[in-house]
Amino acid sequence: MRHRYIFIVGGVMSGVGKGTSSAALGLTLKARGFSVTAVKIDPYVNVDAGTMNPVEHGEVFVTIDGDETDQDIGNYERFLDEDITSLNYMTTGRVYQSVIERERRGDYHGKCVEVVPRVPEEVIDRLEKAAKNAKADFVLVEIGGTVGEYENILFLEAIRMMKLKNPDDVRTVLVSYLPVPPSIGEMKTKPTQHAVREVNRIGINPEFLICRSEVALDAPRREKLSRFCGVHPSHIITAPNARSIYEVPKLFDEQGFADSMLKSFRMKSRMIPDLTAWNSLVNIIETVDRPVRIGVIGKYFSTGDFVLSDAYLSVLEAIKHAAWSIHRKPVIEWLNSEAYEQDPSRLKELDDFDGVLVPGGWGSRGIEGKIAAIRYVREHNIPYFGICYGMQCAVIEYARSVLELTDAHTTEIAPKTQNPVIHLMNDQAKKLKETGIGGTLRLGSYPCDLKTGSISRTAYGSNSTDERHRHRYEFNNDYRQQLIDAGLIIAGTSPDNRLVEIIEIPNHPFFVGVQFHPEFQSRPLRPHPLFVGFLKAASIRKKK
Repeated sequence: MRHRYIFIVGGVMSGVGKGTSSAALGLTLKARGFSVTAVKIDPYVNVDAGTMNPVEHGEVFVTIDGDETDQDIGNYERFLDEDITSLNYMTTGRVYQSVIERERRGDYHGKCVEVVPRVPEEVIDRLEKAAKNAKADFVLVEIGGTVGEYENILFLEAIRMMKLKNPDDVRTVLVSYLPVPPSIGEMKTKPTQHAVREVNRIGINPEFLICRSEVALDAPRREKLSRFCGVHPSHIITAPNARSIYEVPKLFDEQGFADSMLKSFRMKSRMIPDLTAWNSLVNIIETVDRPVRIGVIGKYFSTGDFVLSDAYLSVLEAIKHAAWSIHRKPVIEWLNSEAYEQDPSRLKELDDFDGVLVPGGWGSRGIEGKIAAIRYVREHNIPYFGICYGMQCAVIEYARSVLELTDAHTTEIAPKTQNPVIHLMNDQAKKLKETGIGGTLRLGSYPCDLKTGSISRTAYGSNSTDERHRHRYEFNNDYRQQLIDAGLIIAGTSPDNRLVEIIEIPNHPFFVGVQFHPEFQSRPLRPHPLFVGFLKAASIRKKK
């Protein structure tokens, strides 16, 4: 099978939207009858994203086969509506690790192992495996960072080598930023011109430009970019700021981006493109006006004076998907759990929300604030959804408040607690001692049996489900019967009944805690059923 590779690189600065651009282009190609997959290359020396600080790097997205990856893999899954595996993610550390392992095995037959060409060759080999595994007509490859950085130069060299070998099967797209300085009031193309020249210096001539800016690209700027960057005017795509990333495929389609890309490969669409369902979603996003207010309680929000929403990206998108599915406008607000520790009277602000969610997390900072907030929403009948750490905190709160085990805790925070209602999984202690922290969590997709009559069973509409995990601590079964007797519902377990996956509280509008991460499987056109149930309960509270 012949595979075509479309590389997406960034110019001027990071965060210009390479991931969204890749996903949107992939969606429009898929709508034309082609099989599409996407790959993310991270320039970090980390072997995976699992050990990266979420404030610095953003969310860690977990694949079905248990890889801890960059958040852009989640974007690809949401846009393409397909599961993506570990073959589609690589880092500098992962690539170098493979090259070193090959050298140790003697695979290079005594030759000196040079960075070039061996590292780019390893990159190319991984890309070809991902293409073959997905049986993809097109492989979109996003290279993290910005051209001109030292960290990603070897990945750019891989583009050059692939282009040299198979020029008809490789295209490069540069996503660049065009600023409009307020003091000048004019869109400036010079930074993008410099970015293109930097790519040229490496030996790559981008065939397409995606021009990110606050406003749309005008004709004079398009002409200037074409002249000085050597890119055909029809291959210059304008990408002004959109109200939602889900508008981007429509924006690209209106400019004929996918058709121009196919034409550059001497290919034609296999079918009349149909984006009806997607465009209907965009219409809902643009027109829905009935708000539902959700408070997200966490701690991975700030970096200096700025708020970083990427730490909980999939959670936020899952809330949006569910809200749009019931024709509600999601209004999501950040709530810092540490503030409730410093001033418990602030808990009253939770009355103003239609629903409260506590996402996953780690460490002691802010945990008592989360527990206090959970008690407040439980006692005041505010819909609650706890994910991973949010489920564990709910168990701790219930044990303290209802069972009156005042020192109930997780051994992650209080190793010597007399009532470890949350404790280390049996296999984790050994892994931590022998292997370390990288890649040793319970990761990937696992089955879960659902209790008949539970909120979760009703939401899923089935007896079982499969969900993705990323955790090291779990519900302590020594306390299971006590908690059940006190009213806690064990609504989901592993098929062998050994692991508690879902807890619920009866006689409450919606109080559900899950050990897994349902946000990883929510899609714009197929929102996750638990998020839908949560948003429905929040909407009912809104009406009341």
